[in-house]
Amino acid sequence: MIKNEKQYRITKAQVRRFQDALAGLAGQARPSNISPRLWEAQRQAAQSQMGDLQEQVEAYEQLHVGHSKEVVLDAVEDLPKALIRARIAAGMTQEGLARRMGVKPQQVQRYEATDYRSASFARILKVVQALGLTMPKAVLLVRSG
Repeated sequence: MIKNEKQYRITKAQVRRFQDALAGLAGQARPSNISPRLWEAQRQAAQSQMGDLQEQVEAYEQLHVGHSKEVVLDAVEDLPKALIRARIAAGMTQEGLARRMGVKPQQVQRYEATDYRSASFARILKVVQALGLTMPKAVLLVRSG
């Protein structure tokens, strides 16, 4: 998941490098010391990695340009990534969120880098408030056993 503009720029550059490499491979004859299956597997692996990176870029762009104003949680475990997606969808940088919360930008960067593992519940509530998020009014109880 791309969490900020720097990661976005880096990921876009990686996509371009994969595209260039794949274009170069397409124009090359297979070296005689590499089996056809291995040659094809390497090409498919590079295409797969490029596809994964392109999906991340597209997801970030969709959030960043505001096409997605709703971030859906399927489970409480998804909350950290939902907070990051909500910040991006709000057009807010990590620095902007830090200002709203009254903390240093490095703190927000650390929280997001670790998916909020080091953040207290009180701090997560501050993030929710700073982002202006509303939460559902119902919580589903799943009975086990």
